[in-house]
Amino acid sequence: MLFEVWAPGAERVALQWAGERAGQPPVPMVRDTDRAGWWRAEAPARDGDRYAFRLDGGPPRPDPRAVRLPDGPGGPAAVVDHDRFVWRHPWPGRPLPGAVLYELHIGTYTPEGTFDAAATRLRHLADLGITHISLMPVCPFPGVHGWGYDGVAPWAVHEPYGGPDGLKRFVDAAHAFGLGVVLDVVHNHLGPAGNHLPDFGPYFTEAHRTPWGAAVNLDAAGSDEVRGYLIASALSWLRDYRLDGLRLDAVHALHDDRTPHFLAKLSAAVDGLARQLGRPLFLIAESDLNDPRTTAPRESGGHGLHAQWNDDFHHALHTALTGEAQGYYADFARAPLAALAKTLTGGFFHDGSYSSFRGRVHGAPLDLRTTPAYRLLAYAQTHDQIGNRALGDRLAASLSTGLLACAAALVLCSPFTPMLFMGEEWGATTPWQYFTDHTDPDLAEAVRAGRRREFAAHEWAADSAEWPDPQDPATRDRSVLDWSEPAREPHRSLLAWHRTLLTLRQELPALTDPDPRHTGVRYDEGARWLLLRRGPLWVAANLAHETTARIPLPPAPTPLKALAGWPGAHLPDAHDVLHLPPESATLLGP
Repeated sequence: MLFEVWAPGAERVALQWAGERAGQPPVPMVRDTDRAGWWRAEAPARDGDRYAFRLDGGPPRPDPRAVRLPDGPGGPAAVVDHDRFVWRHPWPGRPLPGAVLYELHIGTYTPEGTFDAAATRLRHLADLGITHISLMPVCPFPGVHGWGYDGVAPWAVHEPYGGPDGLKRFVDAAHAFGLGVVLDVVHNHLGPAGNHLPDFGPYFTEAHRTPWGAAVNLDAAGSDEVRGYLIASALSWLRDYRLDGLRLDAVHALHDDRTPHFLAKLSAAVDGLARQLGRPLFLIAESDLNDPRTTAPRESGGHGLHAQWNDDFHHALHTALTGEAQGYYADFARAPLAALAKTLTGGFFHDGSYSSFRGRVHGAPLDLRTTPAYRLLAYAQTHDQIGNRALGDRLAASLSTGLLACAAALVLCSPFTPMLFMGEEWGATTPWQYFTDHTDPDLAEAVRAGRRREFAAHEWAADSAEWPDPQDPATRDRSVLDWSEPAREPHRSLLAWHRTLLTLRQELPALTDPDPRHTGVRYDEGARWLLLRRGPLWVAANLAHETTARIPLPPAPTPLKALAGWPGAHLPDAHDVLHLPPESATLLGP
């Protein structure tokens, strides 16, 4: 077997065996004459054999491209033979247009917190009408339980979840139900524990700073190899685990002054792999920039990513539902329905407009002639927007079931690619809080202190006595879904509402029409109603708590009928006025 590692500053490199082979002598590695900075060695090895690299006689370090870390971050790697896994279900892939995503955290989707346990709940998602599961990060991190954004090995799978084979079993089981799988990957930083990449080479640079310290080196000396490292990792996830796409965490923190940009190189590589495999693959960015270049084609100067999260839609919807006006919600709270109407028809709210939260203008407009609506993701809740609240409280903690139903109608009938956060479909009452499992006591206390500082700066945050301790196992346990809820009211009815809307989304082409110009919005800010047009269909939502909305409808060429309604069906009167009760929604069509 060929072992390779990039270590441009080393004078000597050796392959060090571990585990059952720990007593065997190290294997000296030789410089690769064709690739500067690379070392290589041929040695017999089988699946599961453990190994590490020693640089200039120093301590053993895990392979930067380790596919498996059986003992967690910092421990020795294990050989993985991907060809040993037997896939049971052929998979042609599922493209992004027409998709409905479901964000899922393996560690809290079930009490067991494993891939195999999560696989037992896949029928629920298929019956709901989901097309793609969007997994939060699964790379190794300290301890057993955590969000996954402090991983340290971009090629490996968290062992307590089930390791590489566990992920493959989960993906294969998803394919049996016709479900695609998207994986959240973190290229903008690595976690603070077990990160030994700097020992090998210039993976980071002080030329740029990020909230996590030195930036990943995408444009300084040595960045060719760092770029290649991350791109090869992305391709491995898509190829070796048969994933359909990747969600790229916080791409605004990928500092890169080179041309072409790292994201353009990555998207070109993924498009090339899709052609090679003969199935669709896609990249979804999380970006704070409101930059049309993120999804613009590479040939026109864009990065060529296939979609991006649209936080502007979330913020507008959240303020319309809750009335919250703190932090970044302030920009949307002045006229939340106007803000929601702007995002529904234009994509971005901040498209070169002034942001009081930032104290400057922000964003640029999307070109709706060239940007199909499915390139933006719409959602009412995400792991970020729940978990980064002091108590990790979901919308269900403060909103009526009727308003949750209105949120579902606006998300699932929007022109964008909709996404639900696990449990949202039944109005889960379990919080989703920030939790960690750091084994280093100093690091654990630093996380606690950082969380306290973060919320102490906000007068609106909950009483500090209620703030959950990230290191307390009870914090994770509180965040696990309660699977008994969907069988009880009002959860059962809300789940049925989501199923109805998702069924209609599959059956009515207007609801997946990718042309955002076929969407129109009317609203009354004071009366708190909004009317969304999707081609020949009308989605009406009354967010008022007590007042019945009188919503005038344009004359229709044919009589409208009620296609769905919460809590019941409603039709316009003889004067084309829809009388919609408080906290209710309806879908009308010819």
